[in-house]
Amino acid sequence: MKIARTPTRFAMALLCAAVVSHANAQEPQKLPEQIVTPDRVESSIGTLQFKDGAPSKETVEKAYDYLDLMHGVEAFVNAYQGASVAAIFKGVQDIGVPNNTALIFSELMDAKSLFLTANADTIYFWVNLDVTDGPMVVETPPQSLGVVDDMWFQWITDFGLPGPDRGEGGKYLFVPPGYKGELPEAGYFVQKMRTTRATLLGRSFLEKDDPKPVAALIKKTLKVYPYVPGGYGTSIGSALQGKATLARTPDHKLDWEFLRPKEPVKFTEGTGKVINTIPPSDFSYFEMLNDVVQKEPLGALDPEIMGSLAAIGIVKGKPFEPDARMKKILTDAAAIGNAAARTLNFKWRPSDGGYYYPNSTWFNPLFLGGYDMETPPPEVSPEGVISINPPTGARTLNVRTTMFFGYTFITPAMIMRLTDIGSQYLVQTVDSKGEYFDGNKTYKVSLPANIPAGKFWSFTVYDNQSRSMLDTPQRYPRAGSQSYPSSAAVAAADGSTTVYFGPTKPEGVSDGNWIQTDPKKGWFTILRLYSPLEPFFTKAWRPSEIELVK
Repeated sequence: MKIARTPTRFAMALLCAAVVSHANAQEPQKLPEQIVTPDRVESSIGTLQFKDGAPSKETVEKAYDYLDLMHGVEAFVNAYQGASVAAIFKGVQDIGVPNNTALIFSELMDAKSLFLTANADTIYFWVNLDVTDGPMVVETPPQSLGVVDDMWFQWITDFGLPGPDRGEGGKYLFVPPGYKGELPEAGYFVQKMRTTRATLLGRSFLEKDDPKPVAALIKKTLKVYPYVPGGYGTSIGSALQGKATLARTPDHKLDWEFLRPKEPVKFTEGTGKVINTIPPSDFSYFEMLNDVVQKEPLGALDPEIMGSLAAIGIVKGKPFEPDARMKKILTDAAAIGNAAARTLNFKWRPSDGGYYYPNSTWFNPLFLGGYDMETPPPEVSPEGVISINPPTGARTLNVRTTMFFGYTFITPAMIMRLTDIGSQYLVQTVDSKGEYFDGNKTYKVSLPANIPAGKFWSFTVYDNQSRSMLDTPQRYPRAGSQSYPSSAAVAAADGSTTVYFGPTKPEGVSDGNWIQTDPKKGWFTILRLYSPLEPFFTKAWRPSEIELVK
């Protein structure tokens, strides 16, 4: 007779495990719904088809077309600054101005020159620097207001009133990337560059509404020449210790004491010249961008942006040769990028911030992220105490696109909250009803008394297409407190000033209170306050919205 045994705990555990394993084998694990891609998906680029998550041939083609388009649009809206500087170099060279020489607008810039939102109030002087062959020295004029940016519109330095020379004029030494040679011990403001080229812009104020003495001073004091190691800025003692070269035999054109040219830099007059410095908005935009990449060193720009360029075939050391498919996609990308940039420039979203006053469409979005598009500008008390704002950790991408599509040059001085120094800007693209300005209609704006500008104020009108000064028979599309190059605006008995914009001057309005528009063109305007005063920063002073005159 056999006796039945009770199963041990171990045997029971094995039996249960076998049962569970068998059940699992019969019922595969169900994936969470949110990670599963259906076999058919409807999207903005059409129907996307998959087989258990793997894209079909048609979907692969759509995805790659979209990725190439996306990177092309990114290259337009995120790298526009490089094309903008390249266009400045090309436009200036096209009128016969070589690098390391000067372009000056002795009688101010007028509407014949296409420069992004330039003004008709100050004397511009321009030097496109090239340090490919070695460091260059620029001696700057006194009492100027200037900035130097590299080929990607990255700030290098200010000079003049906001710069280290503080308006006295100074010697600025620009050093190429990777330079291993000698540099002076002292005597220069040394600036190490990330690119081999840079663009220098100076502005000087009129003297009693007269440009002539100021232009003469610029021509007398502005100098551009190669740096000579071992001369000015290097002590003889350092040379005797073997730490530096001693320059004994300077070139015959150089002054022995200062090792600088006796002759001033070559100047080209710009006033009245037809100059185009606006980047293209078609496929050739990418060709211009490629030219910058090929000519400048690696590492000069954010790798993330360079990644977008590489994704569409713009890679240093390699030819940019898109095939027919890619060229079609990039042509579309330029059209979309241009539309996006124009949208940001003309219809800024209130939800993005950037409007200067409550319930107003006067805007300056640079205050959101500062000159580096990441750190809001410092707060400055009336006593001059500076409170630094921390970085936000996020780039204000829409602000960057807006800035470089519509405007040029970047510096902390553009948005510093310091009274009676530099200049401030308010932009207006729509009337009080939110409608674009029509050149066939008449509008007006009122500026309350005591306009907060220590030096002067002005309006300038710009062409919507070129973002440059609007070309009309008036020549200088401006109105302001200066009486050159056109009559000064006249204030009313209560101290307020009204400025009119329209195709013809309204009856009874002074010449200086009217800016002519083109009946066939759209336009926008910028209010500039030179040496802004405290009521601007506290917003105690506020211009009216621009209203349609019925």
